[in-house]
Amino acid sequence: MASRVAFITGGSTGIGQACAVDLLEAGHKVAITYRSRRLDPAISQKWRDQLIEVACDVADTESIDGAIKVVEEKFGPVEILIVNAGMTADTLLLRMDESQFDKVIDTNLKGAFLLTKRVLPQMVRGRWGRIIYMSSVIAGMGAPGQANYAASKAGLIGFARSVAREVATRNITANVIAPGAVVTAMTEGLTEKRMEEMEGAIPMRRMAQPSDISGIVEFLSSDRANYITGTLIPVDGGLSMGF
Repeated sequence: MASRVAFITGGSTGIGQACAVDLLEAGHKVAITYRSRRLDPAISQKWRDQLIEVACDVADTESIDGAIKVVEEKFGPVEILIVNAGMTADTLLLRMDESQFDKVIDTNLKGAFLLTKRVLPQMVRGRWGRIIYMSSVIAGMGAPGQANYAASKAGLIGFARSVAREVATRNITANVIAPGAVVTAMTEGLTEKRMEEMEGAIPMRRMAQPSDISGIVEFLSSDRANYITGTLIPVDGGLSMGF
C-alpha cells in the first residue's frame, strides 16, 4: 500500500496513540492532535521523520483549520482521518445542565462534522480517502449518567453512514468502531471491585487493550478494506453482541 497522510485526533494516549503507532509501522505519515498531554517521547523520537504533533481543539473551527494547515504544509493533504478525541461529563439527566450536554455534543459529534468538512474536499479531489469515527458500545446500550455521551456517540453512526453514501463513488469510505471497556488512563482510577464487575459483564472476561482497537483502525485505513463502508464494528469482547 502507498504511504498516506493520516490525521488522528486525541492521538497522544490510549487508543489514539496505539493507532498512531500501527499506522506509522504500516509506512504512513501521521499527525496527532493534543490539547495538553503530549505523545510518549520515545515514540515521537523514533518516528520523528514521519510524525508530527499539533495542538487542536476539535470543537473549534479555527483550531481545526490551523492544525490541518500545519499537516498539509509538512506532509500534504489528509487522506486518512481518525476521529478519536472525545470527552465525558457524566451525571444523571435530572442533574445535567445544558452546558454539560452541549460540551459533550460539541466535542464528540460536532467535532466530527467540522473535521470531516475540512478534509473531505481534498479527499474528493484525490479520489481516495478513509474516515474512521470512534464511537462506543454506550451508543447502543446506554448507561446511567451518560445521556449526553450516548447521544453523541450514537449520532456518529448516522453521520458516518450519511457521509459514506455521499462519497462512496469517489473511493472514500466512512466507518465506525464502537469499543467497549478499554484499559487506558481513564480506567486506572477504578477500584479493583469495579474492574471485576466490568470484566464480569464481558463474555471474554477481560477489558480490551488499545491494540485491540488500533488493529481494526489500521485495517480499515488500508486498501484491503476498500469495499467496506458505512459499517459499524463493535470491538467489545462480546459485551453488546453487535447491538
